[in-house]
Order: sequence, then C-alpha cells, then structure tokens
Amino acid sequence: MDDQKKEAQLLAEERSAYDRTEDGPDDPRVVPHTLTGSPPVGDEVQYPAYSDDDVETWSILFTRQMSFLPGRAGEDFLRGVEILGLDAGRIPGLADLSRRLSEATSWSVARVPGLLHERDFFSLLSRRIFPSTDYIRGRDELDYTPAPDLFHDIFGHMPMLTQPQFADFYQMFGKAALGARGADRPRLERFHWFTVEFGLVQQEDGRRIFGAGILSSKEEVTHALSDEVTVHPFDPVRIVEQEYDVWHLQEMLFVLDSFEQLVGGFSGWTRRRGLLDS
Repeated sequence: MDDQKKEAQLLAEERSAYDRTEDGPDDPRVVPHTLTGSPPVGDEVQYPAYSDDDVETWSILFTRQMSFLPGRAGEDFLRGVEILGLDAGRIPGLADLSRRLSEATSWSVARVPGLLHERDFFSLLSRRIFPSTDYIRGRDELDYTPAPDLFHDIFGHMPMLTQPQFADFYQMFGKAALGARGADRPRLERFHWFTVEFGLVQQEDGRRIFGAGILSSKEEVTHALSDEVTVHPFDPVRIVEQEYDVWHLQEMLFVLDSFEQLVGGFSGWTRRRGLLDS
C-alpha cells in the first residue's frame, strides 16, 4: 500500500504546468486532449473566421504586452517577433507562422484543439512541431486565462523558437520527456517551468526575460525584473528540485548566461539521468 501511495503521489506531481488550474475539470478547456490522429501541420492548417471582437482582443493584448517589453524582453524574443511578422492589426495564421519558423529553425506548427495530453505534446516537440491553439481568450480573461490560447502559444512561445539554440533545446526536451519515468517526470516539469515558461537570460545590457509565462502576462512581465524576485544562476541540478507556486507571482527565478549554456546544461543532466543517448 505504501508503494501504491508513493506512486500515486508521483503521478500527481507529474502533471504538466499547463494542467494545473483552480478551475478544475468543470472547465473543459483544462481537460487534456488525446490526439486520435495526426493534427494539421503547416499549410494544412486553415485560417479561422475570426470575429471583430477576436481581432480586437488580439490587438489589445499585443499592444499592451509590447508596451512593457522594451528594456525587459530579451533581444532574441524581440527579434523573433519581427521574424514572425507579428503585429497588432491581424491575428497571425498558423500556416504562415509555420512557414516562417521552418525558414528560421526548421520547426513547424500544428493546430491542436486545446490542452494536450503530455505524451502527445512531447511527441510533437521531439519532431520539431510546436502545437498551437487557434482560438483566443474572451475579453473577460484579458489578464488571465486558465488554459492556453493562441495569444500565449503564438506571442509567448513562438518568437523564441526562431532562436537556434533554444529551438534545439526544445526538441531535446521533447525527446527526454518522452522517455522519462517516475521522479524524473516532475523534475522535467520544473525544468520547463523555470526555463521555457519563466526563464531569464543575462545580456550585455542587463538581465532580460525569455520565458513565455512571463512575456505573455501583464503582471509577471513587470514583476520578474523587480527587487521582489530572488534570482539564482542557472543550475540544472538545483532547478529540477525547486518547487514553485503556479497561483502567485514568482518569487524565485533562474538566469542563463547564454542559450548555449541552456543546451549544454540540459544535455548534460539528461544524459547523466539516462534520458537521452550519449
């Protein structure tokens, strides 16, 4: 019985950060989807008939976040926004974004119905395919939505996929996560949280943000570089054991010296754990 309880506890800890929400299963958006076939990828993705309200919501969110980012967002993120051609006037199409990512780093974009089961999510990442929704949150959820929407997926995540080292790391993460078992699964979740979602990077002009969870959040983007946050040097061994609270502004973050350090640090840790081939 003790072993069963321990295993149940580990399984509970293994949930993706996306799966954690106060709204619980009553909100269908937070119930992970299991793919029954291959999702449309690249040019297979049709552009939806967005309403005027949808376009206005995108415009409000894009304009608001971009007003906060000078002096806060990393240069690679801002360059990625330009490479992808993101602007306030139009919700970008996933097919067009896929073409631009393919040219930049050989990644593609798949249209998915919502939150994915973790194995489907990792499988797509391992093949350099980024799963994205194509619906946008309602006006009553401008500051927070319990599940991923296209603003978080496109604005938060895709610009960093134009950065070659980060793009390689994210594919590596998908491959490692597919083979992870037991306690290594929540360890990888923590690594994802403190890098992909809440990562910082040191630049010549100062500490900057590259994590999607910060860059797509009004409150986090102004909080992350403040004196209220304790920042530690990037250390995979420490990161994978560091707990976090999804319901409050982050009190602790980690800062990279470079994205080469991210690739090297993650590669070394996963190989020592036997999650990737030597």
